[in-house]
Amino acid sequence: MAGLEGVEPPRRHGSATAARWSPAVEDERALRALELFGNPAEAEVSLPSRPESAGAARRLAQVVILRHWGLSPRMTEDAVLLVSELVGNAVRHTGARRFGLRMRRRRGWIRIEVRDPSRGLPCLMPVQELDVSGRGLFLVDKLADRWGVDLLPRGKTTWFEMRVADR
Repeated sequence: MAGLEGVEPPRRHGSATAARWSPAVEDERALRALELFGNPAEAEVSLPSRPESAGAARRLAQVVILRHWGLSPRMTEDAVLLVSELVGNAVRHTGARRFGLRMRRRRGWIRIEVRDPSRGLPCLMPVQELDVSGRGLFLVDKLADRWGVDLLPRGKTTWFEMRVADR
């Protein structure tokens, strides 16, 4: 590949490395997250406001969208990325101890919501090619069909919606 001459591919260190990244292991982690936190498609689930909660939120979104709702891997991939961005914003910018994740499906649409106790509004910033942060809402704006923020008496819900093909 152009530009990679002389660069060695990463080395595998036995079967443990390969098993750690397999789809079966990721499915197991997603199902464990579902057992631990609950199903965000049935009711809002509460997650601790820590960086590692982004992984749990991604796994919950993956298992609901791909397995429960039966949507495409591409739709799942995009929605999981956007969940990660909204959760990252809630963890980094709100100072909250916990945040809520809720997923809804109605005819032709999915909606994913992240609720936190801050009333500070997220801001869509212009993004430059070399920026290493600040791309979260830019990605949401580009990949979601619509998104927004609903102010609540105590906090806000940041959400996005994506069109889906109903069978």
